[in-house]
Amino acid sequence: MIMTEQDIRHTFGMNIRRYRKIRALTQSELAEKIDISDNFLCNIENGNRWISPQTLASFAAALDIEPYELFKPENAPAADACLLVNKYADESVKAVVQALNTLRINFLDFQDAAP
Repeated sequence: MIMTEQDIRHTFGMNIRRYRKIRALTQSELAEKIDISDNFLCNIENGNRWISPQTLASFAAALDIEPYELFKPENAPAADACLLVNKYADESVKAVVQALNTLRINFLDFQDAAP
């Protein structure tokens, strides 16, 4: 799916709002942190205004996230979630291999014990 400019602005604004709320910041507090007006922040969150690369960097720093995270659609997997899935996938593979090795050893022991 190709996102339009309005889709990008909407996604960006929603992510600003979401991360702001996660950090328990009001609009005024975040606006003060990055030296913009409350009204400008409100317009950004509503997808009505756009920002400079410098302001993007300020948002990311103030929210303690990477800038690209502000452009990800809400249903996109978070980097942390992908790392977690990969970790558990690796652990699952190791557990299955270990179980198969135990099964093989027990089978060989059973064969050796058979008359």
